[in-house]
Amino acid sequence: MAHVFQIDPNTKKNWVPTSKHAVTVSYFYDSTRNVYRIISLDGSKAIINSTITPNMTFTKTSQKFGQWADSRANTVYGLGFSSEHHLSKFAEKFQEFKEAARLAKEKSQEKMELTSTPSQESAGGDLQSPLTPESINGTDDERTPDVTQNSEPRPEPTQNALPFSHSSAISKHWEAELATLKGNNAKLTAALLESTANVKQWKQQLAAYQEEAERLHKRVTELECVSSQANAVHSHKTELNQTIQELEETLKVKEEEIERLKQEIDNARELQEQRDSLTQKLQEVEIRNKDLEGQLSDLEQRLEKSQNEQEAFRNNLKTLLEILDGKIFELTELRDNLAKLLERS
Repeated sequence: MAHVFQIDPNTKKNWVPTSKHAVTVSYFYDSTRNVYRIISLDGSKAIINSTITPNMTFTKTSQKFGQWADSRANTVYGLGFSSEHHLSKFAEKFQEFKEAARLAKEKSQEKMELTSTPSQESAGGDLQSPLTPESINGTDDERTPDVTQNSEPRPEPTQNALPFSHSSAISKHWEAELATLKGNNAKLTAALLESTANVKQWKQQLAAYQEEAERLHKRVTELECVSSQANAVHSHKTELNQTIQELEETLKVKEEEIERLKQEIDNARELQEQRDSLTQKLQEVEIRNKDLEGQLSDLEQRLEKSQNEQEAFRNNLKTLLEILDGKIFELTELRDNLAKLLERS
């Protein structure tokens, strides 16, 4: 799964996304043309249909992005993967199929050479093969009669005539050879048409590259003109970097100071809360102290009153004792007098 991009045909710089989300990118073997393709579908729309050729190169431009140029489609494809592992795996597969395309091309060329060799020998050495430059550069109408004419067997008569059955077998062999040559001729015709279309695309791409090269040359000239100011800009940039570094250090110190002040504020808040709690407790103690003082004053008054009452009681008791002593003395005198009276009587 990858996000698919194509190079902007106007600027040749910016990437244009061709899929709204990640899609499946697959390798496909086209057995009809004996080529390998890279296919990707977004729903029912083919957003990648690139034929792998031996001269293609897959380039990793970042850890998760890779690209390759398709000269036949006159564009550059880009793939954005979710991880570097997926990108490396795709690049390895690309190299494998590129090598397979090279081997398939060489095998196809060898097969064409082997197919063209018997036809040349059977024609007595004076016939043209479908693989000659004259046959490739001609049109379809010009090639077909040549192949038919050159592929017809023309055995020279001999003194001893071959048996009929053997002649029939040779005729079938040459008919099969003729069918093979016609098939090869059709393939070469299709390849020629495709090559012609590719040449036109290459010319257009070359013109676009030339325009891009001229634009880049002008850009280089402008940059060379601006390069004289590069030293001043560099020194100014260095000063700015130093200033930024100093400001960052100052900011760091201020942040540490702010953190310290925040800590002190938190401690002050805790102390204020403790102070408020102690103040409230002190007020409660003062209220209780006032209550106790009132109770103490009341007790002192009660004690003083009790002492006064006790003193008065003592005084009364003392008075009573004195009265009792007088009464006892009087009774004693009375007893003594009665005793004397009794003794006299």
